[in-house]
Amino acid sequence: MKWILPLLLILGLTACGGGRAVAPVGAYDYNSKQRKISPAPSYYTVQKGDTLYSISWRYGMDYKDVARINGIRSPYTIYVGQKLRFSAPPRTATAPVSRPPAQTKPVQPAPAPKATSPAPKTNTQAAKPAPTKTEPKFVGSQNLQWRWPTSGPVVSTYSESSPGRKGIDIAGKAGQDIIAAASGKVVYSGNGLPRYGNLLIIKHNDVYLSAYAHSEKLLVKEGDIVNAGQKIALMGRTGTQRDQLHFEIRRNGKPIDPLRFLPKR
Repeated sequence: MKWILPLLLILGLTACGGGRAVAPVGAYDYNSKQRKISPAPSYYTVQKGDTLYSISWRYGMDYKDVARINGIRSPYTIYVGQKLRFSAPPRTATAPVSRPPAQTKPVQPAPAPKATSPAPKTNTQAAKPAPTKTEPKFVGSQNLQWRWPTSGPVVSTYSESSPGRKGIDIAGKAGQDIIAAASGKVVYSGNGLPRYGNLLIIKHNDVYLSAYAHSEKLLVKEGDIVNAGQKIALMGRTGTQRDQLHFEIRRNGKPIDPLRFLPKR
């Protein structure tokens, strides 16, 4: 009779777990499941707070490609309600237009040239076009000096195969300083991207962008020029379950491993 009670206990645990070990509470990786890049739709309607950079970031595309497809020139201004495409429309072949043969006319002899007075001298120098405003040029790709955007342990690393791990997560305390990892221009400051919380995107040059997610407070706005090491936000947990910084680097719109660029600790 002594063995009956333990046997019933074992059978009960097996039934609850379906014959498998039951995962402990908290084993579900909330962030990696929620931060995957969404596939680009056929069209996207621009919403309030969007920038060309944030829209391109959302769908893992290079902002230059999105601008080219939609005929948008620097400084890449978009407006609410505008419809953006993410692929060029297919070319349609057109049949050649048939035209009737041209009727020929008898050639008349050219009239003798008349004597004319010399034309007055004019200034043949062409007028110079007015200069156009362009975005400031930042340092080249090879000269970027990256630095850690905040202090703290890395609790999640980049994974090329996992759709939810396109950057690194650095744990810390609420209100902790977050700094610009390199010099550049703020091209997005807001919370319009799902599951990123309060987010900053910085353009460093025509190739590299970096992002800083889940901030408690953003300290810079779109259009600001920031220097490497400048305080740009305070750490928080907007869009996540703990105080941390989610940091990404993208090259031509594609996520890459930030640890390849950050200095060794």
